[in-house]
Amino acid sequence: MQDPNADTEWNDILRKKGILPPKEAPKEEEVEEEGILTQQSIVKTYEDMTLEELEENEDEFSEEDERAIEMYRQQRLAQWQATQIKNKFGEVMEISGQDYVQEITNAGKDLWVLLHLYKQGIPLCNLINQHLAVLARKFKDMKFVKAISTTCIPNYPDKNLPTIFVYRGGEIRAQFIGPLVFGGMNLTQDELEWKLSESGAIKTDLEENPRKQIQDQLMTSIRSAVATNKNNDSDED
Repeated sequence: MQDPNADTEWNDILRKKGILPPKEAPKEEEVEEEGILTQQSIVKTYEDMTLEELEENEDEFSEEDERAIEMYRQQRLAQWQATQIKNKFGEVMEISGQDYVQEITNAGKDLWVLLHLYKQGIPLCNLINQHLAVLARKFKDMKFVKAISTTCIPNYPDKNLPTIFVYRGGEIRAQFIGPLVFGGMNLTQDELEWKLSESGAIKTDLEENPRKQIQDQLMTSIRSAVATNKNNDSDED
């Protein structure tokens, strides 16, 4: 049997002839409930929308929803801005003495800045520049800068190279001066990363000082060699 309330052409003819009663209008409660469900459906998906989509659909929300969405919009915007700041750098910038104040002193109150003073032709300086290029990509929220030593500090002695200064808010927080501090050409990227982490400039994922591992291995080798020599001496006796 055909539904008398169905919206069909045949039912419309029967209603006009009085055979079927007029179709009942939906109750106000039902209409209101449908509107609420539609509204909830829209609100339920706003977290999945982009900022542009939120603006396009803002006419569909109630005042209460708009307040909640505005808070969410501000949160999303703050997250985006934080991401932009965090990924602001990512490479080692070359500067001269004229750029020092702008790029380091006035870099920002809470910004960590690393300055590497170097000279071409010094192997350890070149090695550190290679390590810093990798670390700059890893720690994009820190500003990495390098400069030929005498362009920043006139007559800066070559014996002090390489030199690394670590700044925050324009003030020096750590300094590494001379080849001995870096351990010479055996310096690894992990060791340099650990040194920077000790200054507080970066948060490393290394669990312990890589240099300590080398020292422990060296001491183990020395102890083993001493024990072997003692055994040999005892056999000769």
